[in-house]
Amino acid sequence: MLFWPSDDTSASFLFSVFLPISAPLVVASLIPHKGIKPALFWQFLLQTYCAGFNHANRNATATKDNKTSMKQSILIVGTAAYSSFAGVREIFVTVLASQLYSSVRLIGAVAENFSRSLLPIPLSACLAAFSVIVVRSEEADNGIRVFDSNGNAIGLSKAAGPKAIKETALSRAALFGTTAAVPTLLLALLKRAKFVQRNPMIIAPVRHISTAIIFGLMIPVSFSLFPQFGKIKKESLEEEFQSLDRNGELFYHRGL
Repeated sequence: MLFWPSDDTSASFLFSVFLPISAPLVVASLIPHKGIKPALFWQFLLQTYCAGFNHANRNATATKDNKTSMKQSILIVGTAAYSSFAGVREIFVTVLASQLYSSVRLIGAVAENFSRSLLPIPLSACLAAFSVIVVRSEEADNGIRVFDSNGNAIGLSKAAGPKAIKETALSRAALFGTTAAVPTLLLALLKRAKFVQRNPMIIAPVRHISTAIIFGLMIPVSFSLFPQFGKIKKESLEEEFQSLDRNGELFYHRGL
């Protein structure tokens, strides 16, 4: 295993079970819900699982004895709660659009279409990146372990931590953003077909199936956007590393 996971990683947060657990939650969270409660319920489950996965697969060298601190526990809970409410923002926009629809028909229709079709794309990407950045913030505060080309540990670097977090956040944003974008584009094209216009009932299953397929295909792509064993130049690290008589690059475990 190329990343440095926590010693107490639960089986539910292993990479091998990420797809079967998270795929149904992603599909359910992207469904255009008619009310706030079901949307909040599925978003809460998804964001809680994502926060737990990000924490379990972090670079645990940033924490003392690889244990979860009280601060990190609060950050995990806060991230899951905030992301859950932020994830149902399109529902509130839809409610607003329905109010506008009666008085300003065009504005209401445009706002409703935007909230249901386009808003989930940037929102999903931003929330995924936000979860990684906040949950793994201790890596930036405390630093992560860096290694030489022979795999020998050199020390903890606070400069390597933000780089690892940034790369992981971008990969997670690509995963969830693409998963929300491609099915939306596919449905927009299918709705123009006469067959679909005569049989609108097939739109829902196509949305669900395409979302699950795209999510599954994007998992290996997103997780491989950046190498697990990342490189960083000594010039980008603290002074204590720049004086080492070694090659110009050091290495770090990015995590998942």
